[in-house]
Amino acid sequence: MNTYKIGTRGSLLAVTQSTLIKNELERLSGEKFELILIQTQGDQITNKPLWQLEGKDFFTKELDEALLKREVDFVIHSYKDLGSVRPEGIKLAAITERRFAHDILLIPQSTIEQLKDWKGEFIVGTSSPRRIANLTHSLLKFLPHLKHLGTTLHCETLRGNVNTRIKKLREGQYHAITLALAGLERLATGEKSQIELKELLDGLNYFILPQSIFPSAASQGALGIEMHAERNDNGKLAAILNQLNHKTTIEEVTRERDAFKSYGGGCHLAVGIHVKKIGEHFLHVHSGEVDGTRIDKKWLEGYKTPAIEKKKKIFVGLPKGEREDIVYDEYLAKISESHQVPLQSQHIFVTSKHTIPTLMASHASTAQGIWAAGTKSAKELCEHGVWVNGTSDSLGTQDLLDLKHSKALKMIHSNIDQKWFILSHHEATSDLGQVIGCYKRVPQKVSDSFSLRLKEVGACLWTSIYQYREYLNQYPFLKDAQHFCGLGKTWQEFQKAGVNVTPVASMQDFYELK
Repeated sequence: MNTYKIGTRGSLLAVTQSTLIKNELERLSGEKFELILIQTQGDQITNKPLWQLEGKDFFTKELDEALLKREVDFVIHSYKDLGSVRPEGIKLAAITERRFAHDILLIPQSTIEQLKDWKGEFIVGTSSPRRIANLTHSLLKFLPHLKHLGTTLHCETLRGNVNTRIKKLREGQYHAITLALAGLERLATGEKSQIELKELLDGLNYFILPQSIFPSAASQGALGIEMHAERNDNGKLAAILNQLNHKTTIEEVTRERDAFKSYGGGCHLAVGIHVKKIGEHFLHVHSGEVDGTRIDKKWLEGYKTPAIEKKKKIFVGLPKGEREDIVYDEYLAKISESHQVPLQSQHIFVTSKHTIPTLMASHASTAQGIWAAGTKSAKELCEHGVWVNGTSDSLGTQDLLDLKHSKALKMIHSNIDQKWFILSHHEATSDLGQVIGCYKRVPQKVSDSFSLRLKEVGACLWTSIYQYREYLNQYPFLKDAQHFCGLGKTWQEFQKAGVNVTPVASMQDFYELK
């Protein structure tokens, strides 16, 4: 039996995630592994943001040296810390499965309760140029009351390991801080680290930042394992480490790192880059700033999207909009209801603005956690003074099902893994929990001019398969139009029904087809 030496940084998070890998490798191989702690420059310098320092590879240089000198057999990195150009003699042996690539905003519950009477700036702790660019651009829209109070949001330098950062929040140095959720999750999984983390999270609340607006760092959430490129063991160690490779993660982070490199790379880069595999396709999101220019891109790779005929009108299945060249839904009305339901200490999933009357009548503040179907619904909830914990980002429920089983979030909300209440329409079903009907979809009598305008439509963007079926039943000629929808539950329902529909990454993505 061999004993392999694993090089790792000495921070609590690095040791915890390396220990998790060590235990998994011992389970898979039957060999022995031991951790060798190596102090890095990035761990030693904590009073300045990394992008203000001269040089590069602040968290990897010393690990590289130990590997090249064969003082360790392999090293484990947070993959986002690895530069795009690696030293000669070192090769990537594995990229592990990532979960929870999102960033998380941590905030004391007492601070949330003070937001309606807030005075002065709102201070968020982070040293990441990417986070600074996107938080200052968009976060106020997701913080109840502050936008109407004319509050400004300001980011201040936050360095140190995860526990140190949370301690600074608890000490009142910041009103909120932003961290990588994956790091919290690993600390919550480690046998020793979870004890201290649970104490630190006591009294805090959170907002899982949606990737569509606050994309994470390229390859955030994955671990990269490197070994010497010329190891003389007939490929034994490489074969052992190869068992940790995760195909989907590799596909996603490879695309993220290619995009990161295309922007110039480096710790100074103020662009978030996230790629999510959906079916056989890849959703790309880039947001941030480059040389003072705002970047907001979203597109779907792997789907050949047909162009829409210029002379034709387009139909968008929303009840209203500002564009005169678009036909909006006048046929199906959503009739909201308002009644009290027992939401105390429950997690609530709000699927539409039409469910908000029921939520407010049921005293939203008594719920333990509130989640929204998309960022638009989240903003509408904030307009009603409701703190939102996260969204499904209009991509179906899979991310929320994963978050329900987060050990870190369970430290804050102990019943997050129980069945949720789903506020939706009366015919809805959900794999998240019990559905409570809050509105009805009712066909309306429409004008002749609306029917005539529909005959000029060449492409339709549907918000539900129910809407598609009702419209085609009433207006059969729409069957010959091109049909589009978003990437969430609606697309899944179209696929199950065998209806030929083209998914789009966003509303803007659809508009640009014409």
